[in-house]
Amino acid sequence: MRGGVWAAGLAALSLAACATPSEHGPPPPGFPQPEPPAPRPTPVPEPQRIPLSQLPGWNEDDHDAAFAAWRATCQVSKAPATAELCVRARAVRDTGPGVGRAFLEAFFVAERAPGEGVLTAYFAPEYAARSRPDPEFSAPVRPRPADLVAGENGTVWRTRPDGVREPYPDRAGVEMAAEPPLSEPPLAWMRPEELFFLQIQGSGVLVMEDSRRMKALYAAHNGRPFVGVANPMRDRGLLARDNTSGEAIRAWLAANRGPAADEIMRLNPRYVFFRLTPDDGRPPGGAAGLPLPRGRAIAIDPAFHGYGGLVWLDAEAPLLAGAFPRYRRLVAALDTGGAIKGEVRADLYLGEGDAAGLEAGRVRHTLRLWRLVPRPGPAGP
Repeated sequence: MRGGVWAAGLAALSLAACATPSEHGPPPPGFPQPEPPAPRPTPVPEPQRIPLSQLPGWNEDDHDAAFAAWRATCQVSKAPATAELCVRARAVRDTGPGVGRAFLEAFFVAERAPGEGVLTAYFAPEYAARSRPDPEFSAPVRPRPADLVAGENGTVWRTRPDGVREPYPDRAGVEMAAEPPLSEPPLAWMRPEELFFLQIQGSGVLVMEDSRRMKALYAAHNGRPFVGVANPMRDRGLLARDNTSGEAIRAWLAANRGPAADEIMRLNPRYVFFRLTPDDGRPPGGAAGLPLPRGRAIAIDPAFHGYGGLVWLDAEAPLLAGAFPRYRRLVAALDTGGAIKGEVRADLYLGEGDAAGLEAGRVRHTLRLWRLVPRPGPAGP
């Protein structure tokens, strides 16, 4: 009997030792306190994927044109599944009406990026230029300076004669520099406001006084952030609230050429340098290294999107007067830019010349964005 009682006592002590504070209250003072339970991680919802036919405006797009533009550029994609579909798309021999839509709907689904953002647009301008300066063509198109050093992380600097490294000068510093290497011979001379817009677009065509056509291609920038001038001009009362389009800004700068326009342009500290080549008639190249298909290419933030990927744009509610009410179309991610930051942010390439520039200057729409991702599972037909 004593053995049974002893065993029962041990069992009771053992159960008491294993009891939780919630069953018997907190441990007495001086005893180790229990660790709080680890918080459970919040489950991350799976991105919603839908058939392409359910995209807003899908039925109204020119799917064959979109498919042709993607086939011509999809080789830049580094995503294995997309690269495999690129090979299959390029192997399609019959590209008659409806084939593009059938291929896209068979092999892709759409995945919504969270939230809303902004759609803007850009173009390749064509501007007059001169080989020598005059009172009208007074802004030098500068080549990349010999002392400009660009680091891998996007930093840009120069080394002073005493060996100290310093950030490269901002726009005002570059424009007012008199000593070498910024005093190297300019490549051409332009109207100041048109050079300013050429630097924003990143490339364009210059028509010289002897009718030669030269491509102005991006060579480097000074490492300073891009700052738009539309909002400051609106806030100063220089432009109407709903009329901060590209053509409105350029017209004001031209009408106020001189110190007033220089002050506004210098609000943007970024300065772009160029190189000139004969115009070959081809569209400009994007950051992915390929010519940009008109109306079917966007500049994106490469931190969120890969080059060669397909994106569906659903943009409406324009902020600027005279704009098209909406843009719904399939495009390829082929470029980037200093002002393109964030996941739901895109800059639509609209082509070359004045008409494209007029349209691009009015695009500032609320954007919803879908990525096209390869269908999971076995390949389609």
